[in-house]
Amino acid sequence: MELQLTPLRSLPTLHPSTTIHHTKATATPTANTVSACLLEPLKPRPQLPRRVLLHGRRRSSPVDLPSLCAAIEQLVTEGRHREACDALRDARAGAPFVALPAPTYDALVTAASALREAGAAAAVLWHMESSGFEPDQYMWNRVLGMYLVCGMLTEAREVFEGMPARSRVTWGVMMGGLVDGKRPRGALALFGELWEEVGVGAGPRVLVVAVRAATVLGSVHAGRELHCCVAKMGMCEDQYLPCALIDMYSKCGRVDEARRVFDGIPWRSVVAWNTMLAAYSLHGCSDQALDLYHDMCQSGVGLDQFTFSTMLRVFSRLGLLEHAKQMHAGLIQSGLQMDIVGNTALVDLYCKWGQMEDARHVFERMPSRNLISWNALIAGYGYHGMGTKAIEMFERLIAEGIAPNHVTFLGVLNACRFSGFIDKGKRIFQFMAQNPKTKPRAMHYACVIELFGRQGLLDEAYSMIRKAPFTPTANMWGALLTACRINKNIQLARLAAEQLLAMEPQKVNNYIVLLNLYISSGKHDEALTVVNTLKKAGLYMGAACSWITLKKKDHRFFFNDSLNPKSSEIYRRLDTLMETIKGLGYVSEEEELLPDILPDEHETSKVYHSEKLAVAFGLISTSPSAPLTINQNHRLCRDCHTVIKFVTQVTKREITVRDASRFHHFKLGTCSCGDYW
Repeated sequence: MELQLTPLRSLPTLHPSTTIHHTKATATPTANTVSACLLEPLKPRPQLPRRVLLHGRRRSSPVDLPSLCAAIEQLVTEGRHREACDALRDARAGAPFVALPAPTYDALVTAASALREAGAAAAVLWHMESSGFEPDQYMWNRVLGMYLVCGMLTEAREVFEGMPARSRVTWGVMMGGLVDGKRPRGALALFGELWEEVGVGAGPRVLVVAVRAATVLGSVHAGRELHCCVAKMGMCEDQYLPCALIDMYSKCGRVDEARRVFDGIPWRSVVAWNTMLAAYSLHGCSDQALDLYHDMCQSGVGLDQFTFSTMLRVFSRLGLLEHAKQMHAGLIQSGLQMDIVGNTALVDLYCKWGQMEDARHVFERMPSRNLISWNALIAGYGYHGMGTKAIEMFERLIAEGIAPNHVTFLGVLNACRFSGFIDKGKRIFQFMAQNPKTKPRAMHYACVIELFGRQGLLDEAYSMIRKAPFTPTANMWGALLTACRINKNIQLARLAAEQLLAMEPQKVNNYIVLLNLYISSGKHDEALTVVNTLKKAGLYMGAACSWITLKKKDHRFFFNDSLNPKSSEIYRRLDTLMETIKGLGYVSEEEELLPDILPDEHETSKVYHSEKLAVAFGLISTSPSAPLTINQNHRLCRDCHTVIKFVTQVTKREITVRDASRFHHFKLGTCSCGDYW
């Protein structure tokens, strides 16, 4: 699961009165952290006055109000919010009609907001009213924010309506609380009331909140009206309003309008650049994001952690691993510490592009990790055929007391699937099923079905489908069909195909799997029937494409390709290699069909598969010891897999192939998948 940040979170608070304190999530303490806490000298606790609850008994002496107030403020300063609210109850019991000083009430508002408890919030306001305390504008705003953060929207509206005076800050606090409470329409209605009262005097901060409400609502119409309000107020040069508008247009699907707002900013802060980069990244406009990033670097504005996190996603999509490494190095040299999001994005990028040692290095050096960090590394090990390491990390996660989620289990089950660990896969699946919070879903069943099927255990695989506690999904039937193709079980394959094609009649890959099964089993009449079915349905097999990136340029190859300027040299090198590996025992496998090659072309197509052409091009275009990385949009065929193993044995090169489902790391005649994919 990728985490997305929004630049709006970096906006300054409207006023000290609008600050809403949140409790920080803490990790489950381990034995080491507990030991450290025991060894650390205890901080002196504030001395509470008499009549404070001690060991379940109250003392009968009168309350020392100044000491009590000082103790409450000290408790809040130390983050001991629960004890501060308990002390308020003691004040209510001992001196219910004596007003506390404003700083003490301010501290109690902070404590109740941090606890997010309606009872604590109501107690604070009750004590203010019963004691005759008269809040000023600042304190009313604080009480309003307290009610909102505690989810007391009705009570907050009553406070808002009953306030003797309301500033722009008050309106902003109320509107922001409605947005956070999933009431964006209410926030926009409130802004409409304010606009009718004061018009252009509403102020930029309130407008930022209104734009955020339109963003949450997903209403580009409301956003455009607010954009008009911004223009009328003459605040287009405000630092944060344009960023809010860019974010709004982006999340409403209007990237071009977001760019027009960005281009109209006379001077751009790092927040503005980051917001536009995030907009491009959100909509998959990787090339535009890369161009904008280069402009940002030339502008002289400093990069920050958010820039890094956003561009990592862009570099990952474009396969620009060196760009990511350079940016990482620059961030370290500048002294900026990466946050957990940036570190996790870097781990994910290295995993996706086969740099598992770098991914592990970043992971181990992270000052703090969340479950997404663990999931990224576990899944990476799985897709690279490193099942043992994936399971090792999974067991380490459990040992550290971190609860795995469905993504964690999917990653480790995939690792078992890719590595053929059937016993470990079964145990992990059973472990998952025992926890009501992690009951296996269809995607987990599909992993285990394919794991059984690829071991030839088709009865067990089919049993998983029949015993599933829900209606089998397309990916479950697809996993069974793939297993039937590998094991050439035509009878069960027909059953799976019938179910699968009924669910996904327009998905070409389903027909291709069945077609390959018929071809490999010598059922040419049935294969021709599948081809005719595709033609009648108007479905076409997508062209199988492989590419290799050299000097930041992609070189693409298709079946029987002769468009590359070095085609003659490519084919000569490939012919030489084929003759060499035949002498080492290579035998061509003529039983698998690629998506874009028809049966009548099949006999002459093996030498010219796109992945073979990409490998040959890489061999003639790089130094003799350079490793090669090939990407392709289809599943690596069995014959090409065999050929590449022999090529690495002959050339002593390391070749990595990233196909449509996983990574294959070839070295000295072997593959990381163990010929099991």
